[in-house]
Formats: sequence, C-alpha cells, structure tokens
Amino acid sequence: MAEAHSAVAFSFAITHEGVHVNYDREVLHVIWHSGVRSWRRNLRRFINNVRCGVFPASLSSLALTVGGYNAMYLTRDTYNHGVDLSFGFIDLLKKHVKLEEPAKGVVCCTVSAFAVWFGAFMFMKYSLRILYMYKGWMYEERGRGRKLSISTKLWILAVKLLTHFTRPMLYSYQGSLPRLPLPALKDTMSRYLRSVRPLMDDENYTRMEGLVKDFQKGIGKKLQRYLLLKSWWSANYVTDWWEEFVYLRGRSPIMVNSNFYGTDAILLHPTHLQSARAANVTHAAFLFRRLVDNQQLQPIMAQSLVPLCSYQYERTFNTTRIPGIQTDKIVHFSDSTHIVVYHAGRFFKMPCYYKGQLLNPMELQMQFEHILADESVPDKGEANLGALTAGERKPWAEARNKFFNKGVNYASLETIEKAAFVVVLEEDDYDYSPDDPTQLDRFGRAMLHGKGYDRWYDKSFNVIVMRNGRIGFNGEHSWADAAIMSHLWEYVLTEDLICIGYKEDGNCNGEVTCNLPLPTRLKWELNQECQMAIDTSFRVAEALLNDVDLRLYMHTAYGKGFMKSCRLSPDAYVQMALQLAYYRDAGKFNLTYEASMTRLFREGRTETVRPCTIESSAWVKAMENKSVSNEERAKLLRIACGQHQKGYQDAMCGMGIDRHLFCLYVISKYLEVDSPFLNEVLSEPWRLSTSQTPHGQTSKMDLSKNPKCISAGGGFGPVADDGYGVSYIIAGEDTLFFHVSSKKSSPVTDSKSFARQIERALSDMRNLFQSLAKK
Repeated sequence: MAEAHSAVAFSFAITHEGVHVNYDREVLHVIWHSGVRSWRRNLRRFINNVRCGVFPASLSSLALTVGGYNAMYLTRDTYNHGVDLSFGFIDLLKKHVKLEEPAKGVVCCTVSAFAVWFGAFMFMKYSLRILYMYKGWMYEERGRGRKLSISTKLWILAVKLLTHFTRPMLYSYQGSLPRLPLPALKDTMSRYLRSVRPLMDDENYTRMEGLVKDFQKGIGKKLQRYLLLKSWWSANYVTDWWEEFVYLRGRSPIMVNSNFYGTDAILLHPTHLQSARAANVTHAAFLFRRLVDNQQLQPIMAQSLVPLCSYQYERTFNTTRIPGIQTDKIVHFSDSTHIVVYHAGRFFKMPCYYKGQLLNPMELQMQFEHILADESVPDKGEANLGALTAGERKPWAEARNKFFNKGVNYASLETIEKAAFVVVLEEDDYDYSPDDPTQLDRFGRAMLHGKGYDRWYDKSFNVIVMRNGRIGFNGEHSWADAAIMSHLWEYVLTEDLICIGYKEDGNCNGEVTCNLPLPTRLKWELNQECQMAIDTSFRVAEALLNDVDLRLYMHTAYGKGFMKSCRLSPDAYVQMALQLAYYRDAGKFNLTYEASMTRLFREGRTETVRPCTIESSAWVKAMENKSVSNEERAKLLRIACGQHQKGYQDAMCGMGIDRHLFCLYVISKYLEVDSPFLNEVLSEPWRLSTSQTPHGQTSKMDLSKNPKCISAGGGFGPVADDGYGVSYIIAGEDTLFFHVSSKKSSPVTDSKSFARQIERALSDMRNLFQSLAKK
C-alpha cells in the first residue's frame, strides 16, 4: 500500500553499533520537488503581483528611467555639460547622503529617477481609472453605418495610449477599475416604479407609488446615507453582502437551488473511452489553473478595450464551501497537486503531479484506468456520503462537526476539500440524438443533480464523465458567477477537442514517461448515527431532485444571424420571445429576472435586468391582438428591444435597481428598522428567472472553423416554486439552446409546454419579419 510505503520512508534505529538511519530516496525526492515547486510558485506570484501593481507602467520602464537618469547625470559630471533632469533635486539629495562619490551620485540619481517614474505611474494609473468611469460608449449604437461621438473617439484614443505599451496580465487592470457607483435614491425609485407598471393594475400601482413616496421621504434617506458611506469605504458596496446573504447564509440545499451545470459539445463525440476523456479534461483544467496562477490568462475585454474584473478567477480551483450552523464560508487553498475521483460509491485521491511536473494525458488515463479497474466495495455509508452536501446546510454542519473532526474521517474529508476539483466517473451512458430529445433532458438532469449523492456539491466544481465519454460539470455558485465557469469550460473543451486530441483508437496522446504515483482509496469510519444523518440528507435531496422538471430544447430553425439581419440585439430578441412565451403559457405578465454582469467595476458580480417592461408588454399584447398590423407589431418590437437593451446597459453601468434595493434592505435589518416598501419588494418572487450563457471567451475557439465545438450551454433549477428557470446560449448563426426548469409539484408550470411556447414565439417573430420583407 502507498500509505504504508510512505510511513516507513524515513526511520532510524539505535543499536550497540551506533545509530542506523534508513530513508527512501524516492520519497525524499518527492518532498524536495514539492518544496521547490512551492517556492517557485510563491516567487512567481510575488513578481507577478508587482508587475500587476505597477500597470499600466512596467518594471522595464522603471529600469529604463533609472538607467537613463544615471547616464544623463554621469555624462553631465564627466563632460560638464548636459541637462539636469531633476532640476536640482539630485544635488539637494547629495547634501543629506553620507556616501563617497560615485556611489553618492548613483544613489541620489536612482532615488530621483524612481520618484519621477512613480509620479508618472500614479498619474497613468489614476488617469486610466478616471477614463474607465466613462460609460458613454455603452450607449452608442454599433454596427455598419453607425458613427461614434467625438467624446468616445477621444476616450478610445486616450485609453489606447495609456495601455498600448504594456501587455496586461490577468490581474493587471484590477487597480485601475473604478468602484461600483451608488445610484441616487430618487433614480432607483423611478426605475422601480417603471419596472412594475405592467405587473399592476391602477389600484395596486397607486398603492405602490404611495409606499415609494413614504420610503423616499422617510427611512430611505437614512439608509442611503449609510450605504453611501459603505460605497466610499469598500471596494464594492454590493459584493460581500451579496455573497454572504444570498449564498452563504442560505440554509436550504444548494443542489438544484443554487448549483448550476454545463454540458458537453453534444455535436461531437471524440472518444468513447471514459478514462481517456477524463484524462484529457483533467489535464486541460490544470493547464487553465496554471494560466490563472501565472496570470498568463488574458483578461476579458469588452469591445476589446475595457477590462472586466478578474478577481473571481482566484477561487476557481482548490476551493470548497464549508457548512456552518448559521452561515457557510468559502475556503480557498493556495495549492493542490491532486484531485478526488468518485466512482462506484468510492472516493479516491489521485495525484496529478510527479516531481513537480503535471502528468500528461496518457499518464492521467492510466491513473483513471486504475480506479476503474478497482473492484473494492464501498465502506458502509460511503456510497451516499455526498448526500450530506446535497441536503440542508445546518444538518450537514452538525454532522461535519460531530463525525468528521478527527481521525480517518477528518483526513479523508480534508483530502476532498483540498483537492483541485472533483471528477465523477459515472456508471451510466448519456448521449444526444436529434430524434429523441428526452436523451438531452436526461443528460441535463445528470449534470444538475445526478442521483443526489454522487457529487461533492460543496466543491467549486465537479467534472462529470459518463461511461461512454460524454462530459459535463456541476458548479457551486457562491465563489463566482457562471461566466467564470463558462470561461474555464470553453477552454477545457477547446484544449480537449482541438489542441490535445486523441489517437485513432480513442486513447490519449502521449506516452507514460515516469513511475506513476497510484491513486489511493479514501477510508471512512461512519457509525450508525452518521449513516442516519447521511440517509436523512439523501431523503431531502431525493425529494428535491424528483421534483425537478427539466427540458433541453435545441432550436435550429435560425439563430443569431437572422436576429442581426433584423437589426436587433440577439439577447433582447430572445428575451422578447421569452416574454411572449410566458404570457401565452401563464396568461399574464410576471416579474422577470435576467442576470447581467457588473464586472466593469472592481469586484463586480451581477445585477438584475427586468425584461418585463411597459414596452415589452405592449408588444406582447399586440402579438395577441389580431387587429394589430405586422408593421405596428414590428415597430413595437423594436421599441421593446431598445428599452431592454438600455436596461441591460444601465445594469452593467451600475445603474440597476435590485442590488441597490437589496443593500438598503440589509442596512435596514442591521439598524432593526422596518420598511413596508423594502419588505414587499424583497419578497416579490421571480417567476421567470433567465440567464444567457456567455461564450467566445477563449481566443483559441474559432467557431467559424469548428462550428460543432460549441457547448450546449448549461442551466439551473427554478427560483420560484411556481416559476421557470430558463438558461439559453446563442450558440451560433443558426443554433440556440434553451434549458427550461420548473417543479413537477407546481400545477401551473410545465417545462415541456413552456419549451413549445418558446419555439412558437420564435417562429412567430421570424414570420413577422419575413412577412414585412415580402412587401
């Protein structure tokens, strides 16, 4: 056994002949390489942090400034001519430095040069931050025939001048990003009233106007002052409270309710070997981690000019959510060289590095095959152990404190929590067939919740590999938003399908070049009381997952290409289709949630866009009114899309509604004051919760050359018991994917029916424009 081998790696014995020391040279080599890797990593991180800290200047510019100053000054002293670039500052310093020449001159000149360089660096840094506060570019029309304003052109020129000479690293822009602005209370109240107008009759709307007026003139002013203070003091006035109160303080299960999923590139099936696919994906994930650790991952740029905040990438790997009695916490470990693999009810620790080097895909495949060939049976309770992370949070916290705080259980749990991520080797096959859409539904359910015990839902993400080589992931939500996991997943698929590839027989490329460290079974001692706790959590998880109604709909009639030909934003177009579909399904309008990012600001996460607007409801009613002409319908649709796009832009620029109201509500709770307005607003259910899956974040993925590499996107569970969760990805010029979830227990929702309404709405919208084109 590997454990026994490690235990006697170093020993000594005292006899009458003296002290005899025995050691295992191989183990000492492993320890040595581990230490060297750690020191190199810390040194590299320190250097990278310095480089990012001086952006948009560079260390080379510092060296050039110091060298140039010294050269100019020494030339002046030698030839008695030249210009003193310090304007006498160097000579002034000399009077206070007690050194002999030429050391005195070099030291004083270096100090003067550094002061000049530092002043220029600070000017550039804060100038860039001021420039990034400008958001006028967001509201200007784009596309053929549209012209930019003079102010935006000058802004673009200034930004390019400041950032042109230094290549940015992943966190280079963090110090230059502006803080999230706090909207004026009056503006938020006005936006809120406008957003709820189509949802209320005249009587209720008049009542809401009264609540808003009382709040705005009363307690709202006090809450706004406290929030203003927080916005000055913190990097982002929303993020820490959002993470704590929306995610970590929730006591309900995170499976289905919070965790989300992603799917494979369903149009490709590069290998049917489970071990090979798992190896390639694992290797690609570690390559992504290396890019993050070395800060070599290029920051995402909006319009190739404005950076998005990158702070969320830090916790992608080696991260877990730890349950607590009242609140959970996110724990991120600085490094990890292993993953944990779940297969057939057993957990394995699988080393992925040897002597400081990442194992190649073939070597990783051998590791996975070793696990697949293991015929040992699970320990008592081990097979369902993951259900603890799927059930209620408080019982899991109590069980963790009681049964996993020492001994074998503590060591095994620590191995899971410190792992880079978890890989699940499924025992079932899942596939896609255009003739059988239920296959895709089963695939999505496997990614969203599995069997309720065969994932470690607390880890930052689980990679799931089916027996036939299909893959997907399940992601925990508190540590980052879906866009970060989408970036990782897009990179993994690109590396797997395009860069790394497979041999003709489906095995991984490469050869085994070292004496592989074998995976080891994790051991557990789960007594009867602990097994009862596991069974209780499993029953909760089983009831939750059995209530999920999930439908994956692939729309191939048309896609982004047609929407753009109508000169409409694809996202706004899809959102209007969802509004029409929901109205037809429910017979009324309801509060609609669309997630928008606020990563144009430091530590930004998300904001809510409210797609159900006065304009969208007018268009929907026109579509249902046979007396309205197609010309009028198209006109109303363009107006609705324009209003939606403005709402999205406002949200991205920090001028949203819901995060501001959320923070005001948190302050009211801290102050123990009651607000009827905030209580009502924060209790309103989002019966239609939507999100677009981003793609195109990896430059390596060229969909024009590899159109089948696009993922089918991912999804999430329903937010309201009587509502829908809809995730969609605009996958290409002619393809859309919709992931529709709801609860079977609700008598007013049906995911399959709603998917059909989406299909019908998209068809009606295309027919609308085609009928106008024929005239």
